[in-house]
Amino acid sequence: MATTQGIKLDDKTLSRLKALAEKKSRSSHWLMRTAIEKYLDHEEHYENERSDDMARWNRYLTTGNAVDGETVENWLTELTQNKETSWPK
Repeated sequence: MATTQGIKLDDKTLSRLKALAEKKSRSSHWLMRTAIEKYLDHEEHYENERSDDMARWNRYLTTGNAVDGETVENWLTELTQNKETSWPK
């Protein structure tokens, strides 16, 4: 289900939006919706990564367990050789 949501744009932004929409043969609506979806995807990914990082940090603070430097170095070497490898545990 789609819901209409209003947005206030200053004249300069509206003019830029209309010009770009015309150049791309798209509607202003399509550009705004696409921009919002990309922004949300980016920010949700960022927040998920941040949440995962904090969980790992808290786990380290609680347990003191960490990946040793040699393991990380081996993992980085494999990455530079374009080998499919997962993060060391």
